[in-house]
Amino acid sequence: MKEKVRATIKKYNLIEKEDNIVIGVSGGPDSMALLYILNDIKQEMNFNIYVAHINHGIRKEEADADEEFVKDICSRLAISFYSTKVNMDEYAKKKKLTSEEAGREIRYSFFNKVLNIIGGGKIAVAHNKNDQAETLIMRFFRGTGLEGLRGMEYKNGNIIRPILDIHREEIESYCKKNHIDARIDRTNLEPIYGRNKTRLEVIPYIAKNYNSGIIDTLVRTARLMQMDSEFILEIVDRKYKDITIEEHTNSIVLNIKELNAEHYSIKSRIIRKAIEKINGSLKGIGEKHISDILRLAEENLTGKSINIIKNIIVKASYGNMIIEKENDQRKINFKSTIVTGQDIYIEEINASISSYILPVSKANIKDTNPFKKYFDYDKIKGRLCIRSRREGDRFIPLGMKGSKKLKDFFIDEKVPREERDNIPIIENDGNIIWIVGYRISEEYKVENSTKKVLVLEYKKQ
Repeated sequence: MKEKVRATIKKYNLIEKEDNIVIGVSGGPDSMALLYILNDIKQEMNFNIYVAHINHGIRKEEADADEEFVKDICSRLAISFYSTKVNMDEYAKKKKLTSEEAGREIRYSFFNKVLNIIGGGKIAVAHNKNDQAETLIMRFFRGTGLEGLRGMEYKNGNIIRPILDIHREEIESYCKKNHIDARIDRTNLEPIYGRNKTRLEVIPYIAKNYNSGIIDTLVRTARLMQMDSEFILEIVDRKYKDITIEEHTNSIVLNIKELNAEHYSIKSRIIRKAIEKINGSLKGIGEKHISDILRLAEENLTGKSINIIKNIIVKASYGNMIIEKENDQRKINFKSTIVTGQDIYIEEINASISSYILPVSKANIKDTNPFKKYFDYDKIKGRLCIRSRREGDRFIPLGMKGSKKLKDFFIDEKVPREERDNIPIIENDGNIIWIVGYRISEEYKVENSTKKVLVLEYKKQ
């Protein structure tokens, strides 16, 4: 068994030289076998091991005894031991999770906390071949796609599974042969959780009545699914780059026309990828959400939007799809006086504006920089200021004769609604002279009679 684990580690590059490996050890046969094997090979492969144990507080005295057992083993093996005690049932109730979901969150949160303490590394968990088969059956019953049928990965981020190729029977035999003591969690022997029912009832029934080698069959299926999934995801990665117009921490903009041109299996994965990027996970995202988003793309109606989970909103806007993680910030209101010859910093929008005066002969009037504009200085009367937009704002856009509502101007310019409040306005004594980044006012343009030019330049910090 040790040779199999060593081969798995090398094949999937699970552990590298001088890695710090935090092993999740419950005290059961699987995690104890993993602990002893990694401890045996750590010197030859040159890595460090640490142990993390979670006392879930469910079995009270038995759980406390498990913790003391693992702590004692680590003391005898001279391995650093970290533990925490959490009431899993209370945590699940508070977070509105199932017991299994709560246990998973608690475990990986603590494992990562230990990683931070020791300066980073990887988390080794003791999932085995039987666990893989159970996972596939549970996902199938719940409903899943190709990616779900991949099962658990040997390596997923900083999580590694060195004994994923090993049968549970082989693990128990290894422990017995090598006189490795282990604790038995009696709750694992009761069909009280979904995974327990799968392990104790579903798989034995299938093995007895349909396929005695169901564990190996399911694991082979997972490997085939992994190969197909990896091929499709490579295509998705390329298409995602082609279709993405903008990518920010909390929002992603996609080209709707190019998205609609793709096969459903590709574009649905592109949407999932975008959501995962801004949300951190796909938890709570189902097939209905994806279908609704793709229907929004097909309709392509500017201004239409849908809320999916929590604060994730998807909007159609002038041929683009905006997938956005909204925050609770309200509109930012600001107003600052512009002093000619000085750089003015506006803290609310983390930007600055500079201003200076030039003879018209030295001004590059044909400059196409949308954030640098030229105005007839003699037309400037009174105070200059930079401010946020207001209800009812109007101005005369360059090239027009009559005034126009700023709202209508933004619509004509196809400025997305969510961006409009963030566009600064330059005002002279109550009159708008520049919509920053878009258009100056006809009333303040440089003409043949202009002698001096006011230059304004806006810079985002």
